[in-house]
Parts: sequence; structure tokens; C-alpha cells
Amino acid sequence: MHFIPRQCQIVVTSVVLSLGSLPVFADALTQAIKTESATQSAAIKSQKKIDGLDDRTRKMLEQYRSAARQTKTLLTYNAHLKELLASQEAEKASLEQQLQQTEVTQREIVPLILNMQNSLEQFVQLDLPFLPKERQQRITKLQAMMTRADVTNAEKFRRIIEAYQIENDYGNTIEAYRANITLEGTTSSVDFLRVGRVALYYQRLDGSETGYWNQADKRWETLANEYQHPIRNGLRIARKETAPDLLSLPVAAAVEAK
Repeated sequence: MHFIPRQCQIVVTSVVLSLGSLPVFADALTQAIKTESATQSAAIKSQKKIDGLDDRTRKMLEQYRSAARQTKTLLTYNAHLKELLASQEAEKASLEQQLQQTEVTQREIVPLILNMQNSLEQFVQLDLPFLPKERQQRITKLQAMMTRADVTNAEKFRRIIEAYQIENDYGNTIEAYRANITLEGTTSSVDFLRVGRVALYYQRLDGSETGYWNQADKRWETLANEYQHPIRNGLRIARKETAPDLLSLPVAAAVEAK
């Protein structure tokens, strides 16, 4: 019966011993929790770093792709610039060649213009004396233009060609106009009828006298009265006062210019 208290004492002692070890276990558990928490914090930080690295990586990748696109664009643009520069160089060479040719042409065209001007003056002097004031004014203007430095050779050439064209058109038309004529020292107003460059006639305003220009003798001569009516009809046709009709007019034989 003495053993019972001993057993109880052992149990109590064990319990006391067990209760005495609780603080140690609690400390270990707390340390374990702290370690786990630290591990999780480290893991979270590591994940954040990884996420941060992923973001930077994506940004760097996007920057790389953007740089690659810009590089491609720049390469294409540079290639275009090279082609453009090559084209400009070719055009420059062509312009320089044209300029050299133009300088030669300028030297050649000036004598041509002057020769054409002189030929036109001689032609008018030798031609039938119709519209003498108008035609002489045209020649005088051309002469004055030839000495002007502010007028290009191209414009001078154009004006010469224009004058030639006007003179050429005279040969394909008939014309009636009124002007003064000097006959036997007396100046009077008459109606002139020009038929191309074939003939030039005049008729006094009262119809009392009709004549023509004798190109061979360079003088005016009167015509017989039988030509008064045809000349009058010719004047009306030229003025578009009546319909075109056949006219019986005297025509001098062609004279070779001297």
C-alpha cells in the first residue's frame, strides 16, 4: 500500500516536468512561425523582384522592338535618300550639260535673230506698199527691242516669229482699209483693196478714179473706168458687206525682186 503515493508522485512529477517543458516548446513554435514568416516575406520580395524584372524585361523588349522598327524605318528612309541624291546628281549633271548647250545656242541664236530682222525689213521694203505705217511701226519696235538687255533672246525670237507670221497671213487674205495716198503731189483719202500679195488697188471715195500699184515701176497707175465696179465690189466683199463672189481684176505679171 506504500507504492501508491510513490506512483502518484511519479505522475505528478512527470506532469510537472511536462508542464515545465511548455515554455521551451512555445519558443520553438514561435521561432518556427517567425522563420516561416521570414521565408514567406523573402519569397514575396523575391517574387516582387521577379515581377519587377519581368516588367523591366517587357519594357526592354518593347523598347528593343520599337528601336528595331525605327531602325528599319531609318534604313528605308536612308535608302530613299540615297536614291534621291543619285537622282539629283544625275539631274544636276544634265542641267550643267544643258547650260553648256544653252550657252552655245545663245551664241548661235543671236546672229539668227538679227539676220531674220534684217530680212524682214528688206522684205517689207520690197513688198507692196500696203499698211505702210502699221508695218513700219512693227519693225521699229523690233529694232528697239533688239538692243534691250532686259528682254531675253527667247522673247526676241518669239517676237520675230510673230512678225513673220503676221506678214505671212497677209498673203492669204483680202483687206479693205482707208488711208491717205499722194498722187501727182496731192494727198487725199482713198479706199485701198489688198488681194493677198498679188495686187493692191485704190479707189477715190467718190468712185471717180481707180488705180493699182505697179510693182515693176514702183508707182501708182490709174485703171480704166471698166474696173471701177469690180473694185467697188471687192471693197464690199473685203468689208463683209456682201457675199464672196468672183471678181475680174487686173493683175500685173510677177516681178522678180532685185
